[in-house]
Amino acid sequence: MKKIAFTLIAFFVSSFGLSTYAQNVQLHYDYGKDRKMFTTTVEMFKPDKMGSTFFFIDMDYGSDASQIDGITLAYWEIARSFKIFKKSNFEPRVEYNGGFGRGQFHDGDDNTVQDNYSINSAWLIGGQYTWASEDFSKVLTLQANYKYIKDKNDAAFQLTAIWGLHFFDRKLSLMGFADFWREDFVFGENTTDFVFLAEPQIWWNAMEHFSFGGEIEISNNFGENEGFMVNPTVAVKWTF
Repeated sequence: MKKIAFTLIAFFVSSFGLSTYAQNVQLHYDYGKDRKMFTTTVEMFKPDKMGSTFFFIDMDYGSDASQIDGITLAYWEIARSFKIFKKSNFEPRVEYNGGFGRGQFHDGDDNTVQDNYSINSAWLIGGQYTWASEDFSKVLTLQANYKYIKDKNDAAFQLTAIWGLHFFDRKLSLMGFADFWREDFVFGENTTDFVFLAEPQIWWNAMEHFSFGGEIEISNNFGENEGFMVNPTVAVKWTF
């Protein structure tokens, strides 16, 4: 998981002066190859007169593949958009990403070595534009950002699409995002320059606060994985 589009509707409605607030907790089981792990996600969205604030925190937990108990990765993003004109669909935005993780590997003497690492802090600044149907059942937001990745890329970019589609009186929700950004990675003798990550989700909103469904993480050169990967999850969500 990276970022989730649950609060997209709330974000857009707030830009037209309506009061709304959203936060949720999700539990995903990732059954992709060599994953078999749980991830929790906490999201919060809050609008105000000057714009809106959104953040999420992801935590991965140990699995048979990682052979580590407890939290193996903690990652968060926080973003702030700024309302310039009351009826405008465009908002400037700033964002921060960062985190850390831990793993283990066997050295040449077959000793188990603990591997702790940080995820390079990244700062983004740019803008976003949102389209929506009259009843807000279909929403699309596009973002374009300058991206600075500490100790890695001084001048990069990130393009993002976020969508939310709701059907059957909002019982069924198709949501998600797609990111494409510039970031250098070295995989052995190969060097890559660009990363793609998408996480389409499907939710059945069984009750006012409870949903179940899942997502498919589709990536290319993301994290420590070279090339194309697909990792599906099953999940439940509680909305406060």
